[in-house]
Amino acid sequence: MPTEYRNFLALTYEELEELNLKAKFDRVNRVSPDEIREKRLRYLTDEKHIKAVTVLFSDLEGRLHLLDYDKKFLLSSYDNLTFDGSSIRGFTAQKESDLRLGIDWSAFYWVPADVFGTGKVLVFGTVIDKSGEPYAGDLRGVLKSYSDKLYAEKGYTLNAANEIEGFLFKGIDAEKSYHETGKFEFVSTGGYYHSLPLDPLRKFIDTAAEVQRAMGFQNEKDHPEVAPSQFEINYSYSEVVAAADQIQLYKLLSRQIATSMGYTASFLPKPVVGVNGSGMHTNMSITKDKTNLFWDANGQEKLSAMGWDYIDRILSHSLDICLILNPSVNSYRRLDPHFEAPNQIKASATDRGSMVRVPIGNSKSMRVEVRSVGPDANPYLVMYSLFKTGIDGDVSAIDNLRQAQRYLPDNIYSAIEDFTSSEWVAEILGADVQGRFADLKRAAADRSPRQLGTFVKGSEVQYHHEVYNQALWSLF
Repeated sequence: MPTEYRNFLALTYEELEELNLKAKFDRVNRVSPDEIREKRLRYLTDEKHIKAVTVLFSDLEGRLHLLDYDKKFLLSSYDNLTFDGSSIRGFTAQKESDLRLGIDWSAFYWVPADVFGTGKVLVFGTVIDKSGEPYAGDLRGVLKSYSDKLYAEKGYTLNAANEIEGFLFKGIDAEKSYHETGKFEFVSTGGYYHSLPLDPLRKFIDTAAEVQRAMGFQNEKDHPEVAPSQFEINYSYSEVVAAADQIQLYKLLSRQIATSMGYTASFLPKPVVGVNGSGMHTNMSITKDKTNLFWDANGQEKLSAMGWDYIDRILSHSLDICLILNPSVNSYRRLDPHFEAPNQIKASATDRGSMVRVPIGNSKSMRVEVRSVGPDANPYLVMYSLFKTGIDGDVSAIDNLRQAQRYLPDNIYSAIEDFTSSEWVAEILGADVQGRFADLKRAAADRSPRQLGTFVKGSEVQYHHEVYNQALWSLF
């Protein structure tokens, strides 16, 4: 079909970065939602070269969903966008399936046309139930409500930065076909920090970094990781909801770029036994009036008493929330105590086998790092559970809590049991969401071997919640 007459929007990467950084500035400075909404609606009305607005939301497991709305329709109906919630795993039952999407106009992105298509912009949505209240199964909305509440009541800004590792494998369907091939093929064997300038892994990293930069991520560094074909592309910290949104965009653009190059970007925690797995180290701090409340020049490791209390609460509830941070069968290969992994329920400034680490910092960068998080976890659920626990949780009476010889589960069934029996999880998520999440995880686990063994089984990949193959979902 001829396309010459289609004069759709396709901005340069420099123009994209400028627009996205301006939008990020408004978000950071908490410009009034009404003002931002009017600004975005005016832009969409005036910009004649935009054909569609892609609205993004995430399901209970963290799988990203995208809906394209014709721009003219969206402009007239943005306050009444309905969809069938029963089609989304972990959302409503068929008998109560009507849900609505609210638009978070502050989470608006201009995107590279060569990656996302011409004439499109992205915006994140919030799921709303029939009563008009935020939907309990939409953890983005739950996180945003919690963050906004703390800012309104205490002046707290919750900050996060994530170090997300992934693998680049040969073939565009490496995960989907794993149950048939039984193997993943590396595109590079260079290792930590080492890759030839134009080899496949380096070209992928360079391209993904360019796209992130254009989308306002404010990159810091990127490099091959320890394992063959493993990558990590770091960017600056953000307010917690924006940080979680960027995790979803990071994985989306990585997968899209990999596919266009004939590869698969995989965020399985341990896709290959015998080499390092992938994590999503989650760095957190809390600021008030631009002062980092985790910093104390005279504190132990320069961390404030508030920061140590935050760590103590997370360690106390580590078993309660382990399934949230490590939500797949494959996650527990990475946490296996027979391998080097952040599976020890303790805190340390130096031991990278500790669940929680206190990195070197200063008055601006001081933070708490939770290392046990897997890259396949729902980022909104992770952020909410960690901040909620660190701020509002109880402290256990365990002796020497920060150095006790305790370990995270080495299998998903133990994690499910801890999660379902947890009063704390029921309190922060509600019994209904707690039950739905556990049911989804148990369904996947029951289709995989209870004993992990020494090689990755087809079923633990085939039924993984992040493997995009909807034909499999009905088999649950």
